[in-house]
Parts: sequence; C-alpha cells; structure tokens
Amino acid sequence: MGGVDKRGNTAMHIGLPEILLIVFVALLLFGAKRIPELARAFGRASNEYKKAKDAIANEGKDLVAEAEKAAAAEAKAAEPADAAGPASKG
Repeated sequence: MGGVDKRGNTAMHIGLPEILLIVFVALLLFGAKRIPELARAFGRASNEYKKAKDAIANEGKDLVAEAEKAAAAEAKAAEPADAAGPASKG
C-alpha cells in the first residue's frame, strides 16, 4: 500500500485491492441504498470546497495587484520630489 521514493519519503499508492476494500466496507456500513446519496453529498461538498478555494485565491491575487498598484503610484509620486530635491539645494 505504501512505498518509499528515491528521496526516502513514504508515498501512499492506492491500488485496486485497496479500492475494493474501501467500497466493501462502505457497503457494509451504509448499505447499498445510501451510497448514491453519500456520493452526491460528497460531490457537493467537494464542489463547495473548490469554489471557496478559488474565491480565496482570487481575493489574494486582487490584494497583491492592489498593493502593487499602490506601490507603483507611491514610487511615481516620490520621483518628482527626489528629482526636485537636489536641484533646489544648489
């Protein structure tokens, strides 16, 4: 079921026997009639998770873009003051 890769890390590999065992245990625990219902619920939960993950990622990208714009505007506003500073001293 597990193995060790070239770096010495353990890796989980699920093959056909493990999948069949999981399905068999699920049938025993929940019964054949509840499996489709549980699969739908799992699919909906997975979809909601993906939507939330994408929303957080997009919000992070928006915040980074906004911060970059603010930094660029601040740098642009500071350029004329720096350029005028040495000329006014002399």
